[in-house]
This record gives sequence, C-alpha cells and structure tokens, in this order.
Amino acid sequence: MRKNKFMLLSLVCALMLLIAACSSAPTAQPEPETPAPQEQEEQTGEAEPKNELSTPEMDFDMGGRTIKVVAWWDMEITDNNPDNIQRIENLEALKKKHNFEIEYVSIDFGEYQEKVVASLMAGEPLGDLVRLGKNYAIPALTKQDLLWPVDDYVKNDKVFNQKTTKEYMQYEGKGYGFTEDKSSFINGIFYNRTLMQELGLKPLQEYVDADEWNWDTFISVAKQANQDRNNDGKLDTWGLAQTGLLEPILYSNEASLTKEDKQNLEDPKTKEALNFLSKLATEKVGRATEGGDWTEPATFFRQGNTLMYSGAMYEVSGIMTDMQDYDIGFVPFPKGPSASAYHSGESRYQALTIPKAAENPEQLMYIWEKINEIDSVYEYPEQSTLETNLADEADINNARTVAEGMLVLDHNTFPSLPFWDFDAELKEGVSVSTLIEKYKAPFQAAIDEVYQ
Repeated sequence: MRKNKFMLLSLVCALMLLIAACSSAPTAQPEPETPAPQEQEEQTGEAEPKNELSTPEMDFDMGGRTIKVVAWWDMEITDNNPDNIQRIENLEALKKKHNFEIEYVSIDFGEYQEKVVASLMAGEPLGDLVRLGKNYAIPALTKQDLLWPVDDYVKNDKVFNQKTTKEYMQYEGKGYGFTEDKSSFINGIFYNRTLMQELGLKPLQEYVDADEWNWDTFISVAKQANQDRNNDGKLDTWGLAQTGLLEPILYSNEASLTKEDKQNLEDPKTKEALNFLSKLATEKVGRATEGGDWTEPATFFRQGNTLMYSGAMYEVSGIMTDMQDYDIGFVPFPKGPSASAYHSGESRYQALTIPKAAENPEQLMYIWEKINEIDSVYEYPEQSTLETNLADEADINNARTVAEGMLVLDHNTFPSLPFWDFDAELKEGVSVSTLIEKYKAPFQAAIDEVYQ
C-alpha cells in the first residue's frame, strides 16, 4: 500500500513539473498576510465593544515609589484562580511601565482601627491605599478632610463597584471609598431540608417562588417546627436557632435605627421592625439560649434538630462540612411589609480609601483600575463559592438576589449609642412605644457626639 501511494505521488509531481515547463516562469507571489486581531475584528464585524468608561492610558513615572496597601489581612494577590492570574500579570506590567513597587501591610484586627486612625490624624498614614470601616471613617474622618474623594476615578463600572462609592461610602454628596470587589455581604436563612421533610412541612422555596416568604409565613413555619416529638413535655425540634435578629429584621423591612445625623426610631418602617422582633420574643418563637456565647445559634443548627438559622455566606463551607448527613438550603431573610425586595445587610461596611497625605491619588486610582481591568472567567460575583457549596440552583439564585439588594446600616457609626441595652430590653418584652420614648434622646445624643 505504501509503495502504491509513493508511486502515485511521484506521478503527480511529474505532471506538475510538465505543466510548469509548458508555461512562462511565474513571478513569485507573497503569501497572503494574516490580518492582525484588530483588523480581523473589523473585517468580520465581531469586535468586542470597547469599554467607554475605561480610563485612557496614562504615562507617568513614579520614581521607584513603593505603594503601600494597608488592611487587617494580607491583600497580596494570589494566583489561586484565573482572574487573579490576570491581575498579577497586569500588576507586573504596570510596575515596569510606571516604575513603582507595591507592599501589602497587614495589621492585627484588634488594634487596626486605633493604629490607622491615629496615623491619619497625625498626617502620617500607614499606607497609600488604606482599608477603613465606614462606621469609623464617615463622618469622623471625612469631615476633617483626611481622605480624598474618589468619585472622578471610579467611572469604570467594569472594575469598580459603583454602589460602594455612590451609596455606601458617601459623605455630603461625595464618595470616599472604593473597591473592585463586586460581591456583597450575603446573609439570609440557612435551613435543614432533611428536617423540613421529616416534619412534613411545606418546602420553604415554595414560599419564595410564590412571593409569600414574609414575616407572617416565617413565624408560622418556625412555630410548626417547634415540636415535642417524643411526648416528654419538652421540645426536641425547633424552628429558629436564635432570637437576636434586630439587624436582619431592620434591613428586611428597609428600616434603620439611625439615618445620617438623626435617630430614626419613630420612622414607620422602623416601628414595624421593632414590633416584629418584640413578637418573636414575647411569643418565644426562637430556640432559647442554654447559656452559650454568640456562637450558640450556629451550634444549635449544626445539631440537626433546628430548622432555620439566620447566618452569613462566609459560614457556608463550615456548615456543609459539619452537616454532611443533611440537605442544607438557603432562602432570603423573609421580606417585611414595607420592603420592596429581598435584602442582605451589613452594619460594619468597609472599603479602600486614599488618605489626603498620599500624593497623586489619580495615579494610585489609575494603577488600581488597571490591575483589576480583566476579562473575568466568572459570570457573576462569588460564583465559585456559591456553586461549590450550594447544590440547588434555587439556593444560588436566592443568594444572588439578596446580594443585589444589600443595604448598609449606620448605627455602629456612633460609639455611645446604647444598641445592646436597647436590643436586650426589646427581647425582654418591653413595649416598643416605651423603648422609643426612653431611647430616642440617648440615640440622638450619641449621633450628635460624632456629627457635631
């Protein structure tokens, strides 16, 4: 067979030589050039749309300056996913082009606020990009003009989280914080689907699908799960792992205890939230404490005999590891009567800032933008975490829904605000009207202490 193929190839070659000999010698023709990628896109009409909000290329030399990035953890980019590999490549190219180095400074969380604030007040910040909590940065630091406003530098919405600058880190119409992190603090209700089925309860997801997952159905489900299944006169399954739910109840009704420089206890939405927490307490809906610390509700849930636990997504890996014999689901915290959507919430929001003592903030922001200007392999924020830990598509969608609606509460801005005293009396059953009258003046005094 090989011999026949060789003979056929020889005949073809001889025929081609004969044809060439019978014609005039041809002029050598250059091979067609392969168009450059940009030319190919223009020819095919398949060019990716340009990001009009990307900052045009800048040309500057930082003279070997070391940019210090300060946080309570090491923010150095690790090559643990394709997105970060792109960021590292971008950073190396930027360092070479603009002549700078970068250093990541990590300070223990327990002493972070004190050290960082003291350095800013002294005009000697510990870094050029400093992560700050909103609760102690705004207005305490912004009203003293210690931070650069960054509104003009975060227009690239494919890099910067617009809510951070335009909503969460605002002071007197300007934004003082920024982040490339598009994810939100996700919290809601983890629930034990295995226990739910054992108790014969209606699937919680059906309430969500029918837009009926509200405070009333939440209480109803929790009470149904409070059962004495062995008839010994004591509960052995519970519906809700905890009673301390003031913050999630507030954000689930789009309410708050404080609003900028005013106490907000008399707002109708806030009153609704306080009355609901009072109802949970007086009707003893949640599982009673056994004298444990703040981790007790999570411990209760892990025992497998409690249906629902109000928790945060950073706990999901531990929950799944500790409860491998159970099917765990996730739904939003139930919607309050005045809410327009499901929400997650955070009361100690934090973001990067630039101290006023740091030179050339426009160059710092440009570098941060270009480090993070990547083609992400992920379709949405936290995709890897959610898809790794949540097996059900509905659970993932619930998490994404509450993330999109994240709200930030401000009451932790005021060190003297008697939050825990207020919360304790509310859970003890003191009437809401009595509490409002008792605490509205101390709340306002605590606010005035910071703003005035």
